[in-house]
Amino acid sequence: MNTISRRQFLQKSAQVTLGLLGTAGASGIYSHWIEPYWLEIKYVDITLPRLSPAFDFRIVHFSDLHQGVYSKPQALTELAQQIQQVKPDLICFTGDLLDHSADYISEAVALCSQLRAPFGQFAVLGNHDAFGTRKVVTKGLTQSGFHVLHNEHIVLTQGTDKLYIAGIDDPWVGKADIAQALLHIPEEACTILLAHEPDFADDFCKLPIDLQLSGHSHGGQVRLPFVGALYTPPHGSKYSSGLYQLPNSQLQVYTTRGIGVTRMPVRFNCRPEVTVITLHS
Repeated sequence: MNTISRRQFLQKSAQVTLGLLGTAGASGIYSHWIEPYWLEIKYVDITLPRLSPAFDFRIVHFSDLHQGVYSKPQALTELAQQIQQVKPDLICFTGDLLDHSADYISEAVALCSQLRAPFGQFAVLGNHDAFGTRKVVTKGLTQSGFHVLHNEHIVLTQGTDKLYIAGIDDPWVGKADIAQALLHIPEEACTILLAHEPDFADDFCKLPIDLQLSGHSHGGQVRLPFVGALYTPPHGSKYSSGLYQLPNSQLQVYTTRGIGVTRMPVRFNCRPEVTVITLHS
């Protein structure tokens, strides 16, 4: 049996400790300076049985810009370019344009003003928008060419075919009214709902909604292998990232990981995401 001296033991311990500290330091640098700005363009195919073939088209869905002290102007330029390069037919933003301060609205407006799609640009407010920057965000999005859906819907038409886009005020801290948003939409119509917090889908699953687009969770921002997200916000933990089919319902939910960060300026194993959704009838 081999034995090691006290000195050798201390040397080995020091090497292991330094290795762990080095790994932690490298992970900290990566999660703060690299991954939060390493944008992923994620392509997803979603089939909606009630969709008309006339709307087999492409939606860009993005969320949670959280423009603020942790944002980089050059990242906004890249974001705008990436969105426009995929040539979306429709653009949907699902809330939290600003992190906390209205001081950053001009940067957010400059980004959104660059985004255009043939069938339009639509948005709803998130909980951060509703905390105190509601009027500023609504005005900024409107000025930049987005139609902010406050408990209402619009109808897209191609000939005699129709697709309904509904949007509600933030379900958590706003004044959401799903009945008002869906009012007068035909029962058999295909409807896409924009709602900031994904977990409210459980309240909507018996309603005539085919697809809900949400954000809010940031995917957790930090996801560890075999563990998953270390933290998800209220109403963003059950459907925290990706596509879900609700049981005993026609409703599907897609939750994007969002663009920005909040609380902590880090992302790990959870890159910022722009989702390119191709709808299929």
